[in-house]
Amino acid sequence: MSYKIKYLLLVVMFLPIISCQDDFLERTPTDAVSDVEALSTVENLQLILNGVHRGLYSQSQTVFPGGNTGRANDHYWTPLGDNLAGYLIHSANANNLAWRNTMQWNEHTIPTSLTTRLFWYHRYNIILHANIVINRINEDVFSDSEELNEVLGQAYAYRAFAYLSLVQHYGRGYLIGNPTTDPGVPILFSTESPYTSEPRSTVEEVYQRVGEDLDSAIAAFELGSGRSGGGPVAKSQLNINVVHGLKARWALSKGDWETAAESAVEARAGFPLLNEDEWLSGFNTTELSEVIWGSNVIPAETAFFRSYFYLASNTFNGSQVRNNTKIADRRLIDAIPATDYRRKAFLPDAPNSNSSAANGEGGWDNNTNPLYTTEDEFDEAIAEIKSEYGLVSGHNTHPYMHFKLRSSNPGTSDPDDIIYMRSSEMYLIEAEAMAMMNDVSGAQAALATLGEARDSAFDATVFNTQESLMDQIKFQRRLELWGEGFGYTDKIRWDEGIDHLADGGSGASAVLYQQSIQRERPSVNDDWIFKIPQAEIDANPNISASDQN
Repeated sequence: MSYKIKYLLLVVMFLPIISCQDDFLERTPTDAVSDVEALSTVENLQLILNGVHRGLYSQSQTVFPGGNTGRANDHYWTPLGDNLAGYLIHSANANNLAWRNTMQWNEHTIPTSLTTRLFWYHRYNIILHANIVINRINEDVFSDSEELNEVLGQAYAYRAFAYLSLVQHYGRGYLIGNPTTDPGVPILFSTESPYTSEPRSTVEEVYQRVGEDLDSAIAAFELGSGRSGGGPVAKSQLNINVVHGLKARWALSKGDWETAAESAVEARAGFPLLNEDEWLSGFNTTELSEVIWGSNVIPAETAFFRSYFYLASNTFNGSQVRNNTKIADRRLIDAIPATDYRRKAFLPDAPNSNSSAANGEGGWDNNTNPLYTTEDEFDEAIAEIKSEYGLVSGHNTHPYMHFKLRSSNPGTSDPDDIIYMRSSEMYLIEAEAMAMMNDVSGAQAALATLGEARDSAFDATVFNTQESLMDQIKFQRRLELWGEGFGYTDKIRWDEGIDHLADGGSGASAVLYQQSIQRERPSVNDDWIFKIPQAEIDANPNISASDQN
């Protein structure tokens, strides 16, 4: 990080400000903004954090020197977890933005890859900005106020979010290793010269840092002013609910079940579950009632063919989508009860219209579905799907294709929001934590609230042992949160491998998926751990080749 920080600090004081408030530019030329001026008011500190948030959905070259147009940060990082875990299945051999390489485990296992490098530097960019704000406030140059505490709470929360993200990808899973000795990531506090980095702290030390930052964020938010405004813009701002949600994730991943359950309840307060129409509307806006935190992507900042929906949705108008219909694991979809309305978001019987489909069954001549007895019926079914979901002529269809993630303006490249946290996840965290404590009735209660909201025939009481509860909780997480990126960390926590061939197969092509068609569980396969970027090893005197994962 050392060489990156040197250049970052040259622009950090004014880059977020000039990108976040036009009237500031009108008063002060960019090259006239000094470090002191940039940190002179609470309002300017908030602008720095606004820049951090804009950086979550901007192309990385606009966030830090050395970035690249091939990654628009959390447009890529959010669906990454489901791409790696084999949940978001590719049906054809498209490779825009190295999305196929990522799926084949040829990105995070290579220290020189763009994914490995940019994920590391983006998260440390967040930490750098958070440190600047926290250190400045801790100098006691500002009078205590609700607004100051709101800024401080956000800074601590961003730092906790970034460190948790880093240690869960570049360190061994807390529950499957030895966190007191397993190497994690460097912990940095300084923003002053000589900008040197640090050695890798242990996984336990990083987790402790995250916990302390989360508690500091909660304490600050309790004295803060709360989110300003309303609607999707407000949900871009971190608040106390978001911090409780991050704490629930942190605690769940380390086996602190009681804290996980308690924090999940706090996080979801005020964010009611979606109804059927809302759930099936496409998950394209943070205005949905149960969205706790997300990025409201404004048209001026859209990433177009670098976006989340370009990588994961079947309604976006881009070559990655048109040529490579994304499908769900057919074993998961076939297990959805007929009484569960979430089944409507997936089309098991969609015709395979792609002559280049990886399974070799594209086009009428290769049709294997007895539902279509004539070519006219086959073509009519394709036309109906395109008409109903707004697909253009170039879009392909495929069995088990999904429409959970649907563009707000299908058939275009218009921007859509990125959802990071929903109350559904919090019910599932509470249920899992209760089950792991063997509190059967508590787990059933949390599971029932979500299950009954989705499935008219759901009965939580049939899951009356820890084992049956965990099986159902895993099923619910895979279904409810499908496409939202939780697959990678879930599998590490549960110590589950990947097997696309078992139990009749997932629908993934072994020819296309190559080495990722089957992967041993994380506790015995170090390839689950991201490689430290080679650029970091080359630049950081405290990390050498012997520190590589």
